[in-house]
Amino acid sequence: MSKKNIAILTVVLAILIDQISKIYVKTHFQLGEEVLVFGDWFKIHFTENNGMAWGFEFGGRAGKLFLTLFRVVAVSGIIYWLWQTIKRQAHTGVVIAIGLVLAGAIGNIIDSVFYGVIFDSSYHNVATLFSDKPYGDLFYGKVVDMLYFPMYEGESFTFFNAIFNGADSWITIGVVLLFIFNKEAFPKEEETTA
Repeated sequence: MSKKNIAILTVVLAILIDQISKIYVKTHFQLGEEVLVFGDWFKIHFTENNGMAWGFEFGGRAGKLFLTLFRVVAVSGIIYWLWQTIKRQAHTGVVIAIGLVLAGAIGNIIDSVFYGVIFDSSYHNVATLFSDKPYGDLFYGKVVDMLYFPMYEGESFTFFNAIFNGADSWITIGVVLLFIFNKEAFPKEEETTA
């Protein structure tokens, strides 16, 4: 399989897994609902945020729009990077890594751009896909998070309290792979001697 096809397959499959899991959770869970998957340390816990890690926000609606537009520009840069990596016939691991980062970024952009206009609210009810009463506007959707791995939960402390989604996972895995294949991902230009 060509590196181009590997990249396309990686991006498409990762986006599909991310979006299918988010749509499933959004249309089957109420906001804040939680189910145990494996012991007490792996849970599906439905939450939403405006698009930053750990639910951080800045600048209200203007900040949300800026963040979404910044991501769109960043995705353009990642696409260019992936294309250049394929052209120079880099290691397949690097192509997959960049493809995963791209898929993760696109997955969260889809939520931010479209979810506000295709879903109704998840507060106190299960959301409806393609609702006639959407909860937001174009570019102002909330990112769906659901993967929760609290390694330790005490009365006043939880170790690893992040709740994230498939797109976040793809970005993390992609970055780890880039570290593993760093020499192939970031080759030093050969110095020419005069």
